[in-house]
Amino acid sequence: MLATLRKAGSLARNASAGQKRFLSIHEYQSMGLLNSYHIPTPKSVPAKSPEEAYDVAKNFGTDQLVIKAQVLAGGRGKGKFDNGLQGGVHMVSSPEQAKDYASKMIGAKLITKQTGAAGRICNAVMLAERRQPKHEYYVAVLNDRASNGPVLVASAQGGMNIEEVAAKDPEAIITTSIPLQGLDKATALSVAEKLGFQGSAKDEAADIFINLYKIFKDKDATQIEINPLAETTDGAVLCMDAKFGFDDNADFRQKDVFALRDVSQEEPSEVEAAKANLNFIKLDGNVGCLVNGAGLAMATMDVLSLHGGQPANFLDVGGGATPETVKKAFELLLADPNVKCIFINIFGGIMRCDYIAEGVIKATKELGLTIPLVVRLKGTKEDEAKKMIADSGLKIIAFDGLDDAAERAVQLATQ
Repeated sequence: MLATLRKAGSLARNASAGQKRFLSIHEYQSMGLLNSYHIPTPKSVPAKSPEEAYDVAKNFGTDQLVIKAQVLAGGRGKGKFDNGLQGGVHMVSSPEQAKDYASKMIGAKLITKQTGAAGRICNAVMLAERRQPKHEYYVAVLNDRASNGPVLVASAQGGMNIEEVAAKDPEAIITTSIPLQGLDKATALSVAEKLGFQGSAKDEAADIFINLYKIFKDKDATQIEINPLAETTDGAVLCMDAKFGFDDNADFRQKDVFALRDVSQEEPSEVEAAKANLNFIKLDGNVGCLVNGAGLAMATMDVLSLHGGQPANFLDVGGGATPETVKKAFELLLADPNVKCIFINIFGGIMRCDYIAEGVIKATKELGLTIPLVVRLKGTKEDEAKKMIADSGLKIIAFDGLDDAAERAVQLATQ
């Protein structure tokens, strides 16, 4: 159970850091999606300029509002903007106050525990009505490996770190498997009752659970996390905050969802890599890796770590790489100032080693490579590839063994 919750929490963290393979959307977009499935939330309206924030607040219908920076990262309330403004969530009571906060948030970078020191640009804010919770709950729908299907995860201890709740009090977590046909009303009511909902609130909570799964299934979601789900002092049951993750492999049939993607919240190098059909994730080390196949890429990173090195990235060029895509991969690696050595590890099955060699030679010449380059090529067209490298006259250090190659790459990166 705890592993399931950790997986759920890690999705949100990875999405915010850019190291992800799941689409994440902004809070105001999540609220709109929830409302489209008749799931109640506080009234929420986005604004993309201080003037727009002023107009939204002026015409909202109440002066008791909250303004939230729209940045794909957790911990916004405790974050700090690079211009000195403390906190990405503030109470506002007038249009003028909304405009003032928006002017300090929009265009600035919010730094939280999840963004790292670089922060994330804030391009919009969301103004929401203040609703006072009487009690806060946690609800999530996600895929669970243990049960081999979707589950509803719920707790009466919401509004806090659910992983800590699971660690300290596992009995506080209610996990319910969901059959393919969906969550039936009787099961949803049972979960609501276990959480402590009573009367009409129990029925409202059950309907929310049912509709959350409908979104999960209809939109190819990988995670829906509501924290908190609140029963307010006036008796309403509302989703106060929402985090969504969507399967990137479903983008071809979820055009409306993927149109919400905000690339300004992602690592620029990863966005550029995706355009070239390269699987790239930026890391913090100094050995740039170019590998074919996700499994070999992971093994390569492990071997580098075993020899005391730190990979600067995960880069899988796949089985259909061409000399042109190899060159693009080099450009991505060289754009990182932390990369002190490049390690190429290719096993030629579907991929031809001579294609890789051609791309390596081309990139080395055209990009004016000055850092050490270690290459290990095995498999299809291996001999031809090695001859191409030997005849190139370039300073490319070739190895047959993975351990030897990785050890040498680590040495060169630390010299």
